[in-house]
Amino acid sequence: MPLSKPVKRRLSHRRTIVCEGYERDDGLWDIEGRMVDVKSDNVENQERGGYVAAGEPFHDIRMRLTIDQSFLIHQVEASMDATPFQMCPGIVGHYKRLEGTRIGRGWHKQAQELTGGVEGCTHLNELLKPLTTTAVQTLWPKASESQAKTGAKGMLNTCHTWAEFSPAIAKYQPHLFVPHQQLTERQDQ
Repeated sequence: MPLSKPVKRRLSHRRTIVCEGYERDDGLWDIEGRMVDVKSDNVENQERGGYVAAGEPFHDIRMRLTIDQSFLIHQVEASMDATPFQMCPGIVGHYKRLEGTRIGRGWHKQAQELTGGVEGCTHLNELLKPLTTTAVQTLWPKASESQAKTGAKGMLNTCHTWAEFSPAIAKYQPHLFVPHQQLTERQDQ
């Protein structure tokens, strides 16, 4: 069902995020993301020749995570083709700190510790979330049965559909299903 009809309005800003997952010939996977921000009006900006023209990317940034089947990050590459400040692209090398980490439970916290605040870029960090969910969506259909079970366990209780007591878990992951009554008893103990 679509959203309700809005009040009359005029577009001011558009952010587009596109993420894609690629299976490589060498057995690794490239997960790529691009974020583009475009304004509908000119924006004053001394570092970009006085202004950023309407329709010209205010931000145009990219990131590639090269991972294996176990979600271990082998390589990270980031680039910034359009930014509001000339110094912004100077931070992209910090994202190499994510190499050797493994996407999974707690990974976003680890990534924030390595590249958060002044050690990173807000926009590159924002790309990490859709990149990691794209990684899961890309690799999941190719996973072995044991990897799929491990992945399912990692997804458990991350949303209402993946609740350990949900009908979806009872049907598709019965080995992880816990009846709601047993959960209540467990919590009471």
